[in-house]
Amino acid sequence: MTNQPQKLAYSIREACAASSLGRTTIYAHIAAGRLRVVRVGGRTLIPAEELQAFIKGNG
Repeated sequence: MTNQPQKLAYSIREACAASSLGRTTIYAHIAAGRLRVVRVGGRTLIPAEELQAFIKGNG
């Protein structure tokens, strides 16, 4: 059993897989301000707590 660190943020692709939402849907929620993202270098990341709150309906 490996002890993997908890994920801090998801790429768009990872967020789609984790949430079962499509890429277009994720981007629509980002554009509408319902899903916050951070930019790190050239990457767009969704903080894990942000994605969890969004899925739970608290976003």
